[in-house]
Amino acid sequence: MAFKGVLNDADITAALDGCKNADSFDHKKFFKACGLAGKSADEVKKAFAIIDQDKSGFIEEEELKLFLQTFKAGARALTDAETKTFLKAGDTDGDGKIGVDEFAAMVKH
Repeated sequence: MAFKGVLNDADITAALDGCKNADSFDHKKFFKACGLAGKSADEVKKAFAIIDQDKSGFIEEEELKLFLQTFKAGARALTDAETKTFLKAGDTDGDGKIGVDEFAAMVKH
């Protein structure tokens, strides 16, 4: 599992169960349920690096769509509406992608 040593498997499973239905994803609830909200800044940066699949230094819309799959293979893709809401919540500078500082702020709030 990609988050081994950062997050607990049972917490990830519980977080994924909480948003398994289409249009049920809420990033604040997910970050709390999987335990990421309570992690240190360094651990949040590690999580960002895992989610940033193309290692561009940003999480783009396509990576957000597949966000849940970075936590567990076989998890569903986010719907277009969920993806856009998630991007809007994290993209505070309006550049269409989420940087590491934007991600950390989103996880903690």
